[in-house]
Amino acid sequence: MAEEQKNSSAETVDAAASAAHTVKGAIKAGKAISGAAKGAAAGGPYGAVAGAVWAGRKHIGKIIAIIAILLLLPVLFLLMLPGLIFGGLVNAFSPADPDTPILNSETAIVENANDITFAINAILGEALDDVMARIEVDFASSGADKMEVKNPYSSGLVYNANLIVSQYCAARDEDFESISLDDLSTVLRENKEHLYSYTSVRESREVTSEDPETGEETTSTEIWMVYTIRYNGESYLADRVFALTDEQKELASDYASNLSLFLGDGLLQNVDEWTGNSIPSLGDVTFTDGGTPVVYYNQLDERYASQPYGTDNIGGYGCGPTAMAIVVSSLTDDMVDPVEMAKWSYDNGYWCKSSGSYHALIPAAAEEWGLPVSGCTTSEPQRILDALADGKLVVAIMSEGHFTSSGHFIVLRGVKDGQIMVADPASYKRSGQLWDLSIILNEASRRAAAGGPFWIIG
Repeated sequence: MAEEQKNSSAETVDAAASAAHTVKGAIKAGKAISGAAKGAAAGGPYGAVAGAVWAGRKHIGKIIAIIAILLLLPVLFLLMLPGLIFGGLVNAFSPADPDTPILNSETAIVENANDITFAINAILGEALDDVMARIEVDFASSGADKMEVKNPYSSGLVYNANLIVSQYCAARDEDFESISLDDLSTVLRENKEHLYSYTSVRESREVTSEDPETGEETTSTEIWMVYTIRYNGESYLADRVFALTDEQKELASDYASNLSLFLGDGLLQNVDEWTGNSIPSLGDVTFTDGGTPVVYYNQLDERYASQPYGTDNIGGYGCGPTAMAIVVSSLTDDMVDPVEMAKWSYDNGYWCKSSGSYHALIPAAAEEWGLPVSGCTTSEPQRILDALADGKLVVAIMSEGHFTSSGHFIVLRGVKDGQIMVADPASYKRSGQLWDLSIILNEASRRAAAGGPFWIIG
C-alpha cells in the first residue's frame, strides 16, 4: 500500500510538472489575476476553484493546466507554493478531512504561511546578531575608545517575506520537489552574513567632565566608531543569495504580487489600476468633526501624486507615508506632507519596491516624531474604541474589501453615532463616510507585521 501511494504521489507531481511546463510561457504575467480568483464562491482563498480541483483530483494534471490558463496564476500557486505551505503538491489535495481540500481552508493556509514568515523572521534575527558580532570584531581592532550602533530596524525587522519566498521558488525553477521550508531556511542561514551589512565612521568627540570635589571642568577628546546597520534588501538577495536571472526576477516579482493578494495580507499596497492620474489640489483640509482635528492629505492630490517614493510614486504606492503624514501633522507641531514623509521612509529603509511600505514604517515614524505608539489586534476592538474616544489616532493596514483589492493604510480618526470616522489617503469620499467597526475588523490584514494590523498613536 505504501509503495502504491508513493507511486501515485510521484505520478501526480510528474503530471502537474508537465502541465505547468506546458503553460508556463502563457502565465508569466502573474499580476493579471482574474476576477475568478478574487470572487470565488465557495469560501476560502481558492473558493469554488479549489472545490472543483478536489472534485476532479484524479485528473489533477489536466485540471492544473486549465486553472493556470483560466486564472493566469503563475506556476508558484500550482506547484511551488504548495511545496512550501503543504509539504508537497499531493498533500494540498489530500487533507485529513476528505470533504474539505486544504487549498480551500483559510485557517490552514494562514497558519502555514505564518510559519514561513516566522521562520524567515527568526533567521533575519540571527543575521542581526551576526552583523552585531562583526561590528564588535571591527571595533576591537579599531583602537577607538567607544562605539555607537545605529539600527533603524530596532522597532521591527523590515523585509518582504512574500518576495523572499518567491525569489527562492523562482531560483528552483522547475525543480519542484526540492522546494520546502527546511530548504529555504538552509539557504538563508548559509548566507546570513549577506542579509545585513554595516558602514562605519570614525569621529572625534569632545567630552566634558567635572571634578566632584573642586567643581572644575576639564575637556578631553574621545575617538568613537559610529556604525550604521543596513538590511541589504531583496534586490541584493536576488543577485547574491538566489542568483536569479532577469527573467526569474520578473517572475519572482509577479509571484510576490499574487501571493500578497492570495494571502490577503495587506503587504502589496497600490492604488488599483493607477496610471498616473491625479485629482485637483484639495488645498488645506482639516477634519474637525471628531475629538481630534485631523489634517488630511490625499496621495492622489496633484501636489503629491507624481512625486517619487523610492523608484515608485506617491500616487500609486504612497498610502503608508501619506497616512503617517496625516498622523504626524495632526498630533505634533510639525506639518509634514506626503512628499517629506515618503523621503523619510525611503531614507530609513521602509520603502518596499513595487509593493508600497513595510508595515514597520508606522511605529518607526511615530517614534521618530516622538509619538507614543502601541500595536493592537483585531481581537481588541474595545482598545480601538477607547483610543479614539481619548482623541488618539489609529493607523490600520487593510486587505481586500471596501478600501482596497490588495493592501492599504488608512487612519481611524474618531467615533460618531457608534461608527468609525476615517481618513483614507486615497479617497476623500470614503473619508467623509461613517464605517461599521465590524467592516474594519473583518478587512484588516490577517498577517500584519510590526505589531499591526492596528497601531494606536498619541
